[in-house]
Amino acid sequence: MSISLLGAVEIREIAEKLDLHPAKSLGQNFVIDGNTCQKIVRLAVISQGDHVVEIGPGLGSLTLALLQATDRVTAIEIDTRLATQLPLTAAQHGVPSGALDVINQDAMKVFDIPGNPTKLVANLPYNVSVPVLLTILERFPTITSGVVMVQTEVAERLAAKPGSKVYGVPSAKAAWWCDVVLADSVSRSVFWPVPNVDSSLVKFVRHEPLGNENLRIRTFDLIDRAFGQRRKMLRSIYSDIYGGSGEAESALASAGIDPTIRGESLSVERFAAIAKQLDRR
Repeated sequence: MSISLLGAVEIREIAEKLDLHPAKSLGQNFVIDGNTCQKIVRLAVISQGDHVVEIGPGLGSLTLALLQATDRVTAIEIDTRLATQLPLTAAQHGVPSGALDVINQDAMKVFDIPGNPTKLVANLPYNVSVPVLLTILERFPTITSGVVMVQTEVAERLAAKPGSKVYGVPSAKAAWWCDVVLADSVSRSVFWPVPNVDSSLVKFVRHEPLGNENLRIRTFDLIDRAFGQRRKMLRSIYSDIYGGSGEAESALASAGIDPTIRGESLSVERFAAIAKQLDRR
């Protein structure tokens, strides 16, 4: 029996059965277009050997498309009604027993996913998309690549490079773990209800981290400081760490960094170089 996808009419029928009114607080805008779901799966390059993590599966449109490509999906869903319904919908659409696991929990509170997941595919709620993505990258190093759908503004920030107007904390921190690119835009019309913002797909591919966990924590602190005062020069921002702007200027110069530039000019590698310089004090 082949796995069939959900249609717009059936999606609304399931929502009505559950007395579900999509919640803005949970960022519930459900994808109702099967072609969009299959496009996401193609962009994520899902194969039968993959164990895919899906965050926020909702009514299951993308879940079923994923299960057409692989026989192992773990879906993390915070809404209990949706988490309970999803396995029933999957079974009705031809998904074999054991192919789908559902974790009824906030993705930010998930610390263990059995079976070494290899890819992430998700339609992330707009209000938590960056922290969720960064948390998953940090906690699950076996995830080597993925595609996430986020608000276009967030997508542009995640994929931004140093020197860009939208380069900031999300761009710099995501780059610690992976290379991020804008993959495609998504029409508002494929969602129910139709959101009042544009959406885009972001693709990431993991690379070797730039150092150990201690270096990452120090580097991320430097990133937070730099973008918390992004109009200031680095020697001013880091003066309290080094005990004065003169000392900060000397340390930055030793790390090969111009003390008069601002954080938006620095790649994550250069922030890490400053963190390493701190270690030598």
